[in-house]
Amino acid sequence: MEKIHMVDLKGQYLKIKSEIDAEIKRCIDTTAFINGPQVDEFKSGLSAYLDAKHIITCANGTDALQLALMALELSQGDEVIVPSFTYVATTEVIALLGLTPVMVDVDPDTFNITAELIKSAITSKTKVIVPVHLFGQSANMEEIMAIAKEYDLYVIEDNAQAIGATYTFSDGTQQKAGTIGHIGCTSFFPSKNLGCYGDGGAISTNNDELGAKLQMMANHGQERKYVHKYIGINSRLDTLQAGILKVKLKYLDQYSAARSAVASYYDNSLAEIAEIQIPQRNPQSTHVFHQYTILVKNNKRDDLKKFLEAKNIPSMIYYPIPLNQQAAFKMISKVVGDLSVSSNLCASVLSLPIHTEMETKTQDYIIQTIKEFYAQ
Repeated sequence: MEKIHMVDLKGQYLKIKSEIDAEIKRCIDTTAFINGPQVDEFKSGLSAYLDAKHIITCANGTDALQLALMALELSQGDEVIVPSFTYVATTEVIALLGLTPVMVDVDPDTFNITAELIKSAITSKTKVIVPVHLFGQSANMEEIMAIAKEYDLYVIEDNAQAIGATYTFSDGTQQKAGTIGHIGCTSFFPSKNLGCYGDGGAISTNNDELGAKLQMMANHGQERKYVHKYIGINSRLDTLQAGILKVKLKYLDQYSAARSAVASYYDNSLAEIAEIQIPQRNPQSTHVFHQYTILVKNNKRDDLKKFLEAKNIPSMIYYPIPLNQQAAFKMISKVVGDLSVSSNLCASVLSLPIHTEMETKTQDYIIQTIKEFYAQ
């Protein structure tokens, strides 16, 4: 059997090679390496896809989160509510700006932050909620936005893992994840569902004032050349990466469907194993499966991972330590509740290979190996 990958970027590239190569050549031929035409073309395409009024491209997903917080003109010590079970970038930028991360637990089934947990953490200093749409599905944004309205709070969606997911409101209307809050942030890291061939990120908003401000802040705070209205940063998406993303955006729904098919195959085959919890779905959101993450019961996660490794099957643990237990945040963050769900997830979750080029024979081998482990 060929080598098994967590994500097969080479296989994906080969299917669209001629289109990708043409965009790379176009960038090199024009030598418009910074702010070339592909940047605006990609922004226009992403705006149409998400139905978002303003798209601000930037250097990476972490910058997107930092810029979003900078645009809100918060004061030192203001509190930002975040889940404890997520990647460090979500909380890192809060600390960098002198704000206070307020960490709350997550839902044990979807692994996402909930409105109830958010409400328990709100104080007079709370200014922002950052829901993370973990592993590919949206948090319950209708309830979160209702709380934000009640307490006059901003909502910044961390949509790095769920681009393309659709959220359905109780009245039947739908919106793409990342366009429901005041600002949405995403990453184009190569392994993401919409990934470039380096680093990249973007911010979306339907607010005209925020859109204009974010665009300036990503470019040294410039209103026009050499006229600086705000303190900003230098964060931009290279033309080369924009050209690559422009091509891949056309296939994003196809990629999501392929991932969903892989996930369903896993579901049907692993659901019979009592000691595994397959990914639970939020009925209000589609799931684009940035990761296929199972919960391994009875403290057998590490043993299963080693068993898979011995059979040349990769797997990943996202995330092994909750943020509230990281040394970097212990002295500067607030913790609400015991965060027992996050601690349990960190000790139990395991992500299996999933990507757009995955073949059934590869999945069969992975599934059979997992069943072999439990048959011991």
